[in-house]
Amino acid sequence: MGFFDPTGFAQEAVTAIEKQVQGRAIIAASGGVDSMAVAVLASQALGEQLLAVHVDTGYMRQDESTAVGRMLVDMKVNHHVVDASDRFYAALEGVTDPELKRTRIGELFIRVFEEEARGFDAKWLVQGTIAPDWIESGGGLRDTIKSHHNVGGLPEDMEMELCEPLRELYKDEVRALAEHLGVAVAQRQPFPGPGLAVRVMGEATRERTALVRQACYIVEQELEAAAEAGEMELPWQYFAVLLPVRTVGVQGDVRAYGHTIAVRAVQSYDAMTAQASAMPWGVQQRISRRITNELKEDINRVVYDVTDKPPGTIEWE
Repeated sequence: MGFFDPTGFAQEAVTAIEKQVQGRAIIAASGGVDSMAVAVLASQALGEQLLAVHVDTGYMRQDESTAVGRMLVDMKVNHHVVDASDRFYAALEGVTDPELKRTRIGELFIRVFEEEARGFDAKWLVQGTIAPDWIESGGGLRDTIKSHHNVGGLPEDMEMELCEPLRELYKDEVRALAEHLGVAVAQRQPFPGPGLAVRVMGEATRERTALVRQACYIVEQELEAAAEAGEMELPWQYFAVLLPVRTVGVQGDVRAYGHTIAVRAVQSYDAMTAQASAMPWGVQQRISRRITNELKEDINRVVYDVTDKPPGTIEWE
């Protein structure tokens, strides 16, 4: 990969957005580094002609939507936070296939954005799509590894025109750009567009999502504390997955069936490949004990995923 100049790229991107987008636009603002970086560029290019829309799908991390709203206020970006959680849970009712989850979520995202665009009289949708998104989504001679919701989930009858200023960048380049732009989440770990829906294996109900949300929160807290204490290097990405199986456990003196949580932590450079992190045994024990204690009515087993990418992907779905 050649030298990346974030200063030059930012200048060129703002100019390109000004030329491409005629009139008003909305931007999909998930709160991740990709969307926040492109929000800064689009805001510089379009000013009051831009509306940032954050959709709370119900599949967000702990307090995620509140934090995103605060970030957009700090960035002085015109924005609206939409609670569409009931609609997303309904759309995924009974859905267990990973690809169908992603396409259902992608289509519903667009429908919500279209509604917001009509109210703002916008004809353009700005997205933080980056190179791995469309590479892994397949098309042409490329096999589909997994359909990213912002690529494979786009409906053919979408009302808006797309603007994707970061489309040719890889994650390390986006982070460098975000640092240059002063984005607060420049080094924050990636979070999948479909959110916790792809960390719940099987049907992503409201109740099962609540379990994985709390487990992810525990994993994040423990790994960040371990890295701060010098016990380990902070992984590139780290989270929990709820498995669709129950295993035998013991609560008190009583035999019980509980769910299983898998912990995933990897190191990567550009998200195209990844290596499982060598997590110290003591850290694994603390994570396991917290999850099984704090979620003891539901979770009785914790396992650690040591699979690289390839053959696995970073997310489980």
